[in-house]
Amino acid sequence: MKKGIITLLILLATAFHLVFGQDSLSLRMIVKGEITHSESKGFSSKAEQALFLGQYMASLREEGFLMVDTVCVREKGNSKEVVIETGQQYEWLYLSEGNIPQSILNRVGFNNRAFSRRPVNFENILFLIEAIIKEYENNGYPFASVKLDSVGQEGALFSASLHLHQGPLITFDSLRVVGSSKVNEKYLGRYLGLDPGRPYSQNTVDEIGKRLKHHPALKISDNPQVSFQNSEATAYVPLIDRKVNSIDGIIGLLPNETERSKMLVTGQFDLELFNVSGRGRNYGIHWQRLSQYSQNLKIRAEEPMIFGSGIDVKGSFYLLKEDTTFINRDFRIDFGHQLTPSFYIKFFSMRQSGDLLSVSMDQEEVSALPEALDFRFNSYGVHLSFFALDDVFNPRRGWRASLESSVGNKKILMNTAIPEDLYDGVDLVALQYYGQFSVENYWKWSPMMMAMIRLRAGKIAGNNVLKNDMFRLGGLRSIRGFNENFFFANQYVYANFEPRFYFENGSYFMGFVDVGLLEQNGMIGERRTDRPVSFGGGLSLDTGQGAFQFILGVGQSNEQQLGMNYAKVHFGYTGRF
Repeated sequence: MKKGIITLLILLATAFHLVFGQDSLSLRMIVKGEITHSESKGFSSKAEQALFLGQYMASLREEGFLMVDTVCVREKGNSKEVVIETGQQYEWLYLSEGNIPQSILNRVGFNNRAFSRRPVNFENILFLIEAIIKEYENNGYPFASVKLDSVGQEGALFSASLHLHQGPLITFDSLRVVGSSKVNEKYLGRYLGLDPGRPYSQNTVDEIGKRLKHHPALKISDNPQVSFQNSEATAYVPLIDRKVNSIDGIIGLLPNETERSKMLVTGQFDLELFNVSGRGRNYGIHWQRLSQYSQNLKIRAEEPMIFGSGIDVKGSFYLLKEDTTFINRDFRIDFGHQLTPSFYIKFFSMRQSGDLLSVSMDQEEVSALPEALDFRFNSYGVHLSFFALDDVFNPRRGWRASLESSVGNKKILMNTAIPEDLYDGVDLVALQYYGQFSVENYWKWSPMMMAMIRLRAGKIAGNNVLKNDMFRLGGLRSIRGFNENFFFANQYVYANFEPRFYFENGSYFMGFVDVGLLEQNGMIGERRTDRPVSFGGGLSLDTGQGAFQFILGVGQSNEQQLGMNYAKVHFGYTGRF
């Protein structure tokens, strides 16, 4: 019984302290001088009380009371009284430009009126001096210094002049790679903006780590160092090569139903090569054939900073054969430039063509065009990429986004197997545009738990949108739980949510939920809306030389019921070298 009463009393005392003891320390502050002010406040701790006093004194100094000081402090129990004397308020008479060029002052936002009959604030002076020094540090003068010269005082008025000592002009001499990386130093220098002969820039040096964080094939292992000699700077960058080149494939041999004496080859092959020969060249080839009549092929190649410029050139070719219905071919060329470590822009030109492979229609009974037709589409557009990730290859924290849009002329070709009168009233030539948007965010809840959420949307608009011209969705890279290229849509939006549990550095269990809203509204055919939903899970196991993946997904849509007999399984081993 006694123990219960004692415990209750302790709990009541603790609660009383929490409720009534928050403002147990009182402060009375009396300000004298050119400002008269008094106030009383309560605080829960001495640290909070001291912080308030320090902030108030700093605010007075910012208003020109440079000699402000506490002249009397009285303490009695939990009460404290502080008397503050402001002293005289000092103002600027003027601050002249001194020997600093007007162009530099304009860039840092220097304004004479801010230093004429205004309170003296040393924080503003330090900010101005630091801004001027940064301008010189980023334009070849890393040893520049600025000070106040000809300082004068007339009563409460100050006057001064800015004086610059810019130091020697420093240029970048070379870049040295420290570590096991076999990257070409000349390429790396251009990629990082450290070209020989270029004026030294401290900002460029500070951004080395940020730029390399977004390079898929290189990883910085320590902070870069810079040495100066004979008016030249040499940067030493510690790097290691990532194992990001990948090869993955599976081949299947099935009896050929149309030609019994031959075998049908099905399967998938993916090859990605990064930083080939250490010069930033990237190549990729992806081939997939899941049935006798359908297959797709994508080839891409990228050459960075052509002719020593900052322009990257990328070309790609994509072929899609859909059963015996149609075949599409897309050729695209991009010209891109890295504006900042986190912002990339590229302009592109794309030519798309679609051709019917067969036309199954009775010319006497048909009354409407098929949903897929022959076409040619030439477009021009822009692509913007933003990224702020801790690791571009295997992100755990951060976000990235992209936006792409293009416009061009679409031409429908008349097929000789289709009655000519069916094309009456159809815009054979029309303007067409499309846009796509993607944003994904990575949350790291703990060293072992993280989650990714992705939102993507796209739209194709025009007067002659065809089924074989639409977006193709479905599969591991979009809406899981469905076959590759399962959906046709001229506008879509979908979201992927994927939590992961890491049990080793690169190995994890994962689950996922995908939801989408798709619309198929072409020139021909009725408007269709689909709301696919899928969920599942899997495992990714890092073996050191590659990754083994097993993913199981189940999805439901207008064309697929929800059930394990419709589940989609992807498993395989991706080798990395």
